[in-house]
Amino acid sequence: MQKILIIGANSAIATACARQWAARGAALYLIGRDPGRLAALADDLRVRGAGAVDTGTLDVDELAGHEAALAAARQALGGIDVALLAHGTLPDAAACDRDAALAMAHFATNGGSTIALMHRLAGLLEAQGDGTLAVISSVAGDRGRASNAIYGAAKAAVSAYASALRQRLGRSGVDVLTVKPGFVDTPMTAAFAKGALWARPEAVAAGIVRAVERRRAVVYLPWFWRPVMMVIKALPEFVFRRLKF
Repeated sequence: MQKILIIGANSAIATACARQWAARGAALYLIGRDPGRLAALADDLRVRGAGAVDTGTLDVDELAGHEAALAAARQALGGIDVALLAHGTLPDAAACDRDAALAMAHFATNGGSTIALMHRLAGLLEAQGDGTLAVISSVAGDRGRASNAIYGAAKAAVSAYASALRQRLGRSGVDVLTVKPGFVDTPMTAAFAKGALWARPEAVAAGIVRAVERRRAVVYLPWFWRPVMMVIKALPEFVFRRLKF
C-alpha cells in the first residue's frame, strides 16, 4: 500500500490527486489549515477506497511547526513513499507592487515555506533511502513577468531548489519531481476569464500521478506548456520587455 503525504491538501489540484490515489487504495496523510475541510475530504477519500486517511493541521508560514507536522505524518503512515507539496497563494500583482511587506509575505508562503518543507522532507527521504518528493511549481517561474512578479519569482526559487535536490538525492534513490502547471481552473483563479489554454484540476492531477509513477524529473501540465515556455524563454530581452502578458 503506497504511503502518501499531501501538504496543502485542500487545494483543488491536491484534492484531485488525493482522489486518484485513494481509488488505488493508497494510505494518505493530509495536511492543511482548515481542519473541517480536511475532515470532509478524508471522509470522501475513504469512500473512494483509500486504505487509510489521517489528517494534520499546519500553517506553512510557521516554520517552527514544520518538524512536528512531518513527524506526525511519518508516524501515522509508517514511512513516506510520496510527498506532494501543493500549498500556495496567488497574490494581486498590483497590490504587491505597492506594498513590499505584502509582496514578501506572499514570497514567503509560495517560496520560503515550500523550500523549508522540501529541505526537511529531503533529509527524511534521504535517510529512508527511497521515495518521491513532488512539488507544484509553475510555468510562471520559467521567466519573470510584470503581471505576476512575486509569484513567478517564488516559483523560480522553488524550481531551482528542486533541481538542486534532484542532483543531490538522486544518489540516494530518491526522486524529485517539479510540476509546472499552466493556467488551471480552480477557486484561486475564479476571477480570471478562461480560454483554450486553461486546464481542469483533474487533468493536471492525472499528469502528476502519472509523472510520479514514471519517475519523471520535470513535467509541464498540460504538455503543450513545455514548447510554449521554450519560446518565451528564448525571446531576446529587448523583445520580451516590450510585451504585455
